[in-house]
Amino acid sequence: MDVSEAVRQRHSTRTYASTPIPDEKLDRILEAARLAPSAGSIQPWHFIVVKDREKREVLAKSGRYARFLAESPTTIVGCGDQRASPNWYAVDVAIAMQNMVLTATAEGLGTCWVGSFSEEKVESVKST
Repeated sequence: MDVSEAVRQRHSTRTYASTPIPDEKLDRILEAARLAPSAGSIQPWHFIVVKDREKREVLAKSGRYARFLAESPTTIVGCGDQRASPNWYAVDVAIAMQNMVLTATAEGLGTCWVGSFSEEKVESVKST
């Protein structure tokens, strides 16, 4: 699938099969993020791949519109590094996330971007 087709086919999916995502597909999705442009080529991001159901359940409670995350086989949390790029970290992470969404679409996977969440609740997943 070419990029134009991925853009046309991409839509927000909130119901998922429980089938694990093959590592090869996940690697291509993460590589798409790594290749994303960023201001000054700083790449002020970190991505946390969450496959553990209990952790996804915590993430599902992190925001009003995040409930479906408990059912997704994998969740990728995009974290911006404000110290590395104080003015552009949010934009740079968004570009990288969009690369991942389009790549996932090209791989035949459904995605949904979640922007409403409690940072404190998301942060609590790290300690579990």
